[in-house]
Amino acid sequence: MNLLGIVAVSGKPGLWRALAQNKAGYILESLDAHKTKLVANLSTAKIAALHEITLFGLDDDIKLTDVFERMRSASSVPDAKADGKKLREFFREVAPDHDEEKVYASDMKKVIVWYQSLKELPLFNEDEPGAAAADATPAEPVGESAKIEEGAPAKLQAKKAAAKKAR
Repeated sequence: MNLLGIVAVSGKPGLWRALAQNKAGYILESLDAHKTKLVANLSTAKIAALHEITLFGLDDDIKLTDVFERMRSASSVPDAKADGKKLREFFREVAPDHDEEKVYASDMKKVIVWYQSLKELPLFNEDEPGAAAADATPAEPVGESAKIEEGAPAKLQAKKAAAKKAR
């Protein structure tokens, strides 16, 4: 599931795709049929990337991508407007170790609405680019990686020295 570039903006309904970044914020496009464009100012809007969102768990936090994977394999996903008890029962199936005191019905509704809007998109069935690239890169010999690590600090020191001279 490739959720890179998909964000949620506080105060704005739905999900957004990050198109570009400028000095004031991000240029976003809605994932709905209207394809509305929005410039989200970083100083006023809170932007959360979906691949980084987690749900409260009893032991560890649960990644949203893991919940989406379990929802994909679930027999039926309830409607987001369903009763809170039905949503809680469903979440006990897809996220059995979620913290029931901290994960509210509104959070569960939001996750279900996001899932409903994402499941039709082709990127939902894609693999993450990082996972595919990690599988495709051959393992390099240990000696070569040591050479690279030795050269990196020298370049960094040269940049810092140049920056000090410019002052």
